[in-house]
Amino acid sequence: MNEIHCQLLVIGAGPGGYTCAVRAGEQGVDTVVVESGRAGGVCMNVGCIPSKALIHAADEYERMQRRAQRTSEAGLRCAGVELDYPQTIAWKDAIVDRLDGGVTAALKQARVKLVSGRARFRDGKTVVVATETGDQVIRAENVVIATGSVPAELPALPFGGIVGSSTDFLAATELPRRLVVIGAGYIGVELGTVFAKFGVKVTLVDLAPRILARYDVELTRPVARRLAALGVTIRTGVQVEGLDGRGRVVLATPAGEEHLEADRVLVAVGRRAALADSGIEELDLARDGPFLRIDERCRTSMRGVYAIGDVTGEPMLAHRAMMQGEVVADLVAGHRRVFDPRAIPAICFSDPEIVTAGVPIEEARRTHADLLVGMAPFRANGRALTISDGSGFVRVAARADNHLVVSLQAVGTGVAELAAAFGLAIEMGARLEDIAGTIHAHPTLGEAAQEAARQALGRGEALR
Repeated sequence: MNEIHCQLLVIGAGPGGYTCAVRAGEQGVDTVVVESGRAGGVCMNVGCIPSKALIHAADEYERMQRRAQRTSEAGLRCAGVELDYPQTIAWKDAIVDRLDGGVTAALKQARVKLVSGRARFRDGKTVVVATETGDQVIRAENVVIATGSVPAELPALPFGGIVGSSTDFLAATELPRRLVVIGAGYIGVELGTVFAKFGVKVTLVDLAPRILARYDVELTRPVARRLAALGVTIRTGVQVEGLDGRGRVVLATPAGEEHLEADRVLVAVGRRAALADSGIEELDLARDGPFLRIDERCRTSMRGVYAIGDVTGEPMLAHRAMMQGEVVADLVAGHRRVFDPRAIPAICFSDPEIVTAGVPIEEARRTHADLLVGMAPFRANGRALTISDGSGFVRVAARADNHLVVSLQAVGTGVAELAAAFGLAIEMGARLEDIAGTIHAHPTLGEAAQEAARQALGRGEALR
């Protein structure tokens, strides 16, 4: 057997892994990347991209239905809107295939060798890859663990039968009539909204007292209202016990046991690090709970072994993994880099969308006794009123002593596109005066950020 020797071995070709490999290859680092599935990882194949495709399709379907239900003054009316769901899935898959091809081409252009198979550690510098043609040994000077994450199971509801993960539901070509979603975090809310718009009767269940518990209630209130308008039933503060003999979901509630009828059950209670069957126990790496512990340079407790992305814990975001991948590639290439997590924006593609950057508002209030807060409602924003009912707002929080912006949030139609501006403001250390004094294009949603900064400067004391 011929062994492969390289400067850098990246295990996993998800967003973090392929970004790391491409950047390293572009700098002349002899790089090999190993992937057991399709290039692009969870995000591109069974996560971010396919889910956003279905969100767009569901939005379009709902809009077309609303138009079809209207009757013009001249008595004109559409016959109706037909959904070809298998074709919707095929369209989604075509987008994924196109992006997968782009990743493979980028790796090839950067002279990165892609090995298809499952890697298992022999030691900190050596892995054995089980390929279709047999085992392949790879020895590397530096190793990056970028194996990502997998959906977490509930002991009471193991995957199988009518119970599935987000991966299963993004691939299914049939819609259930009744769907129970276990977990009202961003995955559960996003997919629950999609299926509700496609006409499925959806029930959202969570042990937490409200949906999207990681966001403050002001941000989630418009989302809860919209879910109610879509006919989604929300059951929070209840415990899932499993399925009964008739396939119903059993809930333990303050009022006693309850049974929910369901054709399918989506378990969306989070994700766990994908480290099983990797031989990683041979390395005895330091852990933070179930995740690999890393420092500001993404180094693990073993010299020459790095970890990036979901295997290192929250926030499990593709753009976090990608930046970590760039940092490691530059370090291996001989440059000085550190990973600074202060400016990682987060988006929930709910309806309406939520975007945040900086520290959560509750944390900002705890950390800074004197906090200036400004809020600009979209009902006073011209662009928002042309694309929605004007619900939602932009909020900015800054230190009172030097006006340094520490937190930016928004909820509303289309606010995901504000993520770059929010992240840049935190990254560059913007003050309220910087945002308020920047000329914002009119009419745009971004004007609300300028107005929020002005509100904080003018009436911050009253808005704390």
